Amino acid sequence: MQQPENLVELDVREDLAMKKEPFDKIMGTVKGLKDGESFLLHAPFNPLPLHKILKRRGFTYEAEKIEKKHWKVIYTKEEGDEK
Repeated sequence: MQQPENLVELDVREDLAMKKEPFDKIMGTVKGLKDGESFLLHAPFNPLPLHKILKRRGFTYEAEKIEKKHWKVIYTKEEGDEK
């Protein structure tokens, strides 16, 4: 997995361990991205429902399992795809 430049990182593993829902934090990060920009999400699992939500908003993703409870997912906003 190659990391793009100007990458915003967000780690929600601790939030989830404390039973805090990270969805608003994730969507706040997503909202600030411009076309072609990416963010790296660290999560304890592969967030399949999030992939679907962000795909509808014009994002592609690349997921990689690092350890048993550590996934890295890079979401990239497609250029010219306003949704």
